[in-house]
Amino acid sequence: MKLNLRFFISWILGAVLMYVLFYMWHGVFLNDFKKINFPLTWLLIFTSIAYITISFLLYAVYESKPMRNIYNFFFRGVISGALVGFIIFIISTVVTISISRQLTPQHLMFDCIWQIAEQTCGGLLMALVKVFVIDFRHEEA
Repeated sequence: MKLNLRFFISWILGAVLMYVLFYMWHGVFLNDFKKINFPLTWLLIFTSIAYITISFLLYAVYESKPMRNIYNFFFRGVISGALVGFIIFIISTVVTISISRQLTPQHLMFDCIWQIAEQTCGGLLMALVKVFVIDFRHEEA
């Protein structure tokens, strides 16, 4: 994994996009923030750290050797995002990191679909950066 301009732009923009999607989904659409039992500031700080980490993981998966066999950048972004989204869903379900108290099968399925969609958007953004951002320092080398 090369730490170049594409990496930093993908990493930060991916984290921001997924964080905004998280905030819009849980904070605006579902209004879940009213259900938490601790300060909202803590939630926002810890989730921002989580999304920076998730975005880094997503970039690492996107640039991994098995994913490089997928030559279509956008399809690689979709596959990487879906894979990371499913992994994040599994981890958050196992360690019961959820705002909701009622984990019905329908809720779990919907949450899984949303998590995959959220990270897939991040993967597609990484593909866009890969296509449109040129790092001239590395092009010459």
